[in-house]
Amino acid sequence: MNLDDALQTFIAESRELLEEMENALLNVDLAGDQDEAINAIFRAAHTIKGSAGLFSLDHIVAFTHVVESLLDKVRDGSVTLNDEMVVLLLSCCDYLSGMINGLAAGQHEQDPDTAPEGEMLQQQLRRHMDGEAMASSAAVAAHLTVSAEPSVERIDSERGDSDYWHISLRFGRVVLQNGMDPIAFLRYLGKLGRIVGIATIPDALPAADDMDAELCYLGFEIAFDSTADREAIAGVFEFVQDDCEIRIIPPNSKVSEYVNLIRSLPERAARLGEILVRCGSVTAHELEEALHQQSGKPDDAPAQQLGSILVGAGNVPPVVVEAALAKQKQVSEQKAQESRSIRVDSDKLDRLIDLVGELIIAGARANLIGQRIQNTELLECTSTMTGLVEDVRDAALELRMVKIGATFNRFQRVVHDVARELGKDIGLMVDGEDSELDKTVVEKIGDPLMHLVRNAMDHGIEPAEVRVAAGKPAKGMIKLNAFHESGSIVIEVSDDGGGLRKEKILAKAIERGLVDPERKLTDSEIYNLIFEAGFSTAEKITNLSGRGVGMDVVKRNIQALRGSVDVGSKEGQGTTVTVRLPLTLAIIDGFLVQVGSSVFVIPLDMIEECIEYATEPGQDYTNLRGQVLPLVRLRQVFRIDGAATRRESIVVLKFGNQRAGLVVDTLLGEFQTVIKPLSPLFSEVKCISGSTILGSGEVALILDVAALMHVVGAKGAVAALAA
Repeated sequence: MNLDDALQTFIAESRELLEEMENALLNVDLAGDQDEAINAIFRAAHTIKGSAGLFSLDHIVAFTHVVESLLDKVRDGSVTLNDEMVVLLLSCCDYLSGMINGLAAGQHEQDPDTAPEGEMLQQQLRRHMDGEAMASSAAVAAHLTVSAEPSVERIDSERGDSDYWHISLRFGRVVLQNGMDPIAFLRYLGKLGRIVGIATIPDALPAADDMDAELCYLGFEIAFDSTADREAIAGVFEFVQDDCEIRIIPPNSKVSEYVNLIRSLPERAARLGEILVRCGSVTAHELEEALHQQSGKPDDAPAQQLGSILVGAGNVPPVVVEAALAKQKQVSEQKAQESRSIRVDSDKLDRLIDLVGELIIAGARANLIGQRIQNTELLECTSTMTGLVEDVRDAALELRMVKIGATFNRFQRVVHDVARELGKDIGLMVDGEDSELDKTVVEKIGDPLMHLVRNAMDHGIEPAEVRVAAGKPAKGMIKLNAFHESGSIVIEVSDDGGGLRKEKILAKAIERGLVDPERKLTDSEIYNLIFEAGFSTAEKITNLSGRGVGMDVVKRNIQALRGSVDVGSKEGQGTTVTVRLPLTLAIIDGFLVQVGSSVFVIPLDMIEECIEYATEPGQDYTNLRGQVLPLVRLRQVFRIDGAATRRESIVVLKFGNQRAGLVVDTLLGEFQTVIKPLSPLFSEVKCISGSTILGSGEVALILDVAALMHVVGAKGAVAALAA
């Protein structure tokens, strides 16, 4: 295996594990099963340490070992996880992330500049561990009774009256080299119940001259009294189960013990006979006899299944064979599932999307030529090809779709740290984390959302005493929600704070000359003034906000993604910022319309219907089934010369809760649209979000529906644009 490739895999997996570790630490108080959350944290640290050892990254191994040692004491209950320790472990996550980033940059040794910080963190970790180990060891030792002949139920004995679990444990040779202490697992086992008897099995010990002090040769037979279930007991040995042989037999059982053993076997492929031998339900000799009987049948005799032979001989009950067969099927299915997942470089996906885009443009040109020469066979061929290209397009776009949950989870840490800095009690709720959108959009939306969340915590959520006085819970809440709507993804950032004060915002806007004092603004227009450059109503400047920078950048970045942002608020109840973004920035289904000689593309998901134009001259609205539909005339917006056609059409658009009619000359039909970015020279052109290439080679402009809706909503905006 290429070590460079393996190292890159280690870096990617370490980052994922650190993210999981951070999320588990932030949510450990909310976890229904706190032990499982602590195990997840320990598992992440242990995996990073073990993998780092493979690459001789001693500085990562040394630091992670101290983190793991503290977590091990938390697992066995000798150290209690508190808020101070959570903050310390989060700092350790940050330090490990720095080391992983340094490794990605080619730094394979400890960075001298960050070494003092690492030493300080290790000292704090050891301080939490000091004074705990001796007391824990003494407490566990008091419960241990060591005997050479333990009074335990053997797996080959008949059903007895003993109520004890029997645990047969054989540690792997390399368990010590992997940084594990076998006695630590026995101590942890003692937390779940009482170890009635324990026998050390030294059978594997070699001669003294051949013994390697770094290898483990011991096994244990344990009688264990506990009310815990089998899964909980097996969980004690979770971190060594791949290297060890562990058999757990329930009290007062005979048949069920074999079924349980089969289910606990390592997840690796095996034949039925191997499974039954490994679980102890049949001996190797019994298996050999059964295989001999199976192969000794005449050629013309029907083949007899191995399981049937073993059951018929009375070697094993039918239920055990059924469990073994189920296990065999489970392993096969798991292997098949694993083989279907691969890692792909994102640059390769981007290249694939670019090629699909070029294929769509070439297909549109072939279709246009077929229509021009009226060749029936060519038209049928291009029609089939168009359908296949659409399928390829959808499949390629699905490869780039990722869940937004990973972005949302980043804010758990942000809320935790910022709340401590502000001295406020603030929680985070996340909903709709399974909503998917394009990878490129996810990468670029993180920073705007970060600012919105921090702004909500600083400006929105009140101090605890103010909230209590207002009859609210002392703990404020930030909520992130995502859902799909009309071909877009909607992300809401909400808080249950004091809300926006309209009068204060309007007064500040008038003071700065942003608004004419005589002009009447709607609530939405007033709230959206906070996105003006340099606008701030903060009474003092903090590390987080108050300088009047940020919100205008948020709006600009979202608009660069062909999205929109809006604000809704109720004073005393809270504020919601709504961000609407396209699902993809690459290829969309579009609808072609023509005004004069200019062709425009409208995103198909934004269109409700098309109707014939039937309005009195000079009116900017029409009656659509009893409802007023405001109109936008593209000829006026873009100053297109020439008279309108005799038969104009109206394209009914819907964006969020708004509806409007787009007056056009001609409807040209649906079109697969490959989005091409506009040159920076055209960045200030309103109501245009991009361009595309038609089959004829001409360029068509893609309309920005959100901007057109603002044209409808802003009084006199059309006149201003046309002037």
